[in-house]
Amino acid sequence: MDIGQVLGEVIGGNGVFLSLALLIIISIVLGVRIVPQSEKHVVERFGRLRAVLGPGINFIVPFLDRVAHRISVLERQLPTASQDAITSDNVLVKVETSVFYRITEPEKTVYRIRDVDGAIATTVAGIVRSEIGKLELDQVQSNRAQLIERVRDQVSAMVDDWGVEVTRAEILDVNLDDATRAAMLQQLNAERARRATVTEAEGKKRSVELNADADLYAAEQEAKARRVLADAEAYATGVIAVAIRENGLEAAQYQVALKQVEALTKVGEGAGKQVVIVPAQALDAFGDAFRMLKGRA
Repeated sequence: MDIGQVLGEVIGGNGVFLSLALLIIISIVLGVRIVPQSEKHVVERFGRLRAVLGPGINFIVPFLDRVAHRISVLERQLPTASQDAITSDNVLVKVETSVFYRITEPEKTVYRIRDVDGAIATTVAGIVRSEIGKLELDQVQSNRAQLIERVRDQVSAMVDDWGVEVTRAEILDVNLDDATRAAMLQQLNAERARRATVTEAEGKKRSVELNADADLYAAEQEAKARRVLADAEAYATGVIAVAIRENGLEAAQYQVALKQVEALTKVGEGAGKQVVIVPAQALDAFGDAFRMLKGRA
């Protein structure tokens, strides 16, 4: 056999072997796909969706399947957006919003929407305008938490077909134009003045009520004292009446003489030196009283 023929056969055999080995290596390289934890890969076969590869080692059919899209599943934040809205009481406000979302079903995001960021931003703007249009300005300011909750729920429902989960939707600020802000400030000052006037009036009213209660209490106590005094005098009169009934005229004369002595005693009481002129009838009264007292003793 010719040496050239032998070399040709060897080279030909080695070429087939090398080609086969190269084909196996390429197949392995194309068939094995390692997907990072933060991504999902969309695989197509002849232009159609074949599979969605999750994190880890995955296998596809070489030369038939290809990774068409590499989608990050990390949470994303849309740029802060500002849009005008009109409240139900016809006040123009400028609303700043921010949205956070993440892709949960890449096959929907890839094949159902071209610009997911722009679509979500437009959806949020429309929902914010709609919800603010249902509320008055005061309600927008005071019920912001409920407004954010409603916006997030509606956005989540509308973007579900795009394989997107809205994790957070925030209304960062609600701004007013200068004219509306000045009118609100004037209204706020008027409301503060009204509250101060009402508080002062209520304080005066309460003061009058307390004074009236104090006067009523004093009158009640005075009336009680008078009733007690009247009861005591009635009791004393009853005792005297019994004494007169039992002892006759002598008891009556005794009481009269005793009252005269008490009256003269009070006349003699007083500060400084004074002269008391006692009529003759008074002296007789003293004598009668002493005799009666002596007789009773």
